[in-house]
Amino acid sequence: MLQKDGFFRKSRDDRRDEKSDDNFFRPSPSVTPAASPAANATPVSQAVVAPSASGDRKEAKLVVGPDIKLKGVEISDCDTLIVEGRVEATLDSRVLEITPHGVFQGTIAVDNAEIHGRFEGELTVRKQLVIYGAGKVSGKIRYAKIKVEEGAELSGEISMLDKSQSAFAASRKVA
Repeated sequence: MLQKDGFFRKSRDDRRDEKSDDNFFRPSPSVTPAASPAANATPVSQAVVAPSASGDRKEAKLVVGPDIKLKGVEISDCDTLIVEGRVEATLDSRVLEITPHGVFQGTIAVDNAEIHGRFEGELTVRKQLVIYGAGKVSGKIRYAKIKVEEGAELSGEISMLDKSQSAFAASRKVA
């Protein structure tokens, strides 16, 4: 009734053949993205590295996809963070975008921030903070410039960075 190798087990020869065809974990140049088994999968989160105008510096972009929860981390060396899910972390970056269903809780220092969703915590924006109509921002908020659309919610300790703080933070980020 049961086979020698077990009810659902494959023989060793079958497993060896599968490993040689395992393109999911080891894609080869001859495999196109459409032929890959992961082509139809929704990305959980992705890191994208794209060349910049200068050619020597690459942009590091992290997307936290919908229904993803990232908790208790420090995100570093990230140029752009796009939050579609939920993030509880510390971040120092150039650009932050929180999408309409995105939530970020924690401490952030960025050059530019666009908030369509929700932010709770400590937010320092060295250049421009934009809060869109559906955006909700609460906590300790510091900014150089701010734009708040009608319908947006902003609450907590809110202050403007003076020019020396903004310039110091920007020079520290470059170095």
